[in-house]
Amino acid sequence: MSAITVYAVFTILGVFLPLSQLIPWVLQHGLDLPLLFREIFSSRLGNYLGLDLILASLVAIAFVVIDGRRKRVPARWVPILATCVVGVSAGLPLYLWIREHARRRALAHPLRYESLR
Repeated sequence: MSAITVYAVFTILGVFLPLSQLIPWVLQHGLDLPLLFREIFSSRLGNYLGLDLILASLVAIAFVVIDGRRKRVPARWVPILATCVVGVSAGLPLYLWIREHARRRALAHPLRYESLR
């Protein structure tokens, strides 16, 4: 399986699996952010997972900004938005898919996309 296929599969899973849990909660409680954070941080395990998710999101966004600027990856805002709206499980594989797609395009058209190689 190619890298671009793996990243696409992980992007799809990274969108649908987390949202399959969030959407029913939002339908039941509405978009009650204080309640959402109270429930996430209601135990030591929740604190661990919540803090890990926040830190992983910041690291993923920094990676997209730094690596994307260096490699001139297009549409860097899309995986940043996906990370903020869905989570790292959607944003990071989406960025890797975009980067791999851009790299392949650069290899196919070396003069047009020289900085992506």
